Amino acid sequence: MTAKPVSALTDHLGFWLRAVSNHVSHAFAAKVAAHGVTVAEWVVMRSLYGREPTAPSRLAAEIGLTRGAITRLADRLIAKSLIVRRASAEDGRAQTLALTKRGADLVPALADLADRNDAAFFEHLSADDRKRLGRMLRHLVERGRMTAIPID
Repeated sequence: MTAKPVSALTDHLGFWLRAVSNHVSHAFAAKVAAHGVTVAEWVVMRSLYGREPTAPSRLAAEIGLTRGAITRLADRLIAKSLIVRRASAEDGRAQTLALTKRGADLVPALADLADRNDAAFFEHLSADDRKRLGRMLRHLVERGRMTAIPID
């Protein structure tokens, strides 16, 4: 009986997905770092943009992080004067998170960086291919129940 040949790294779709993901992610991380935030901080800021003050527990559930992780990210963003933590209007014992004016003003610029980062990597694809790729990736995410927003 002969042994099955060992597959090459490049035979795996995961290899190619990781190569693309790493390059896209690292390029975006460098762009937002130039504005003094991390990708994880950007995700929190974008999640808070255009909405009422939100309980950290709700934000954690939406993003797919632990409440402890949200607390640490919030502490960093508070130190940078990009968000505020306040007592809830409905329950003074509970807390909410909201963007400061400075944070709200920064979100559109960071969103533009995200748009330009995507364009740099994917604009050579036809519009149909970009839509098809997006559908396939969303399908994989849904099928695998990948609910956490990627922040690393």
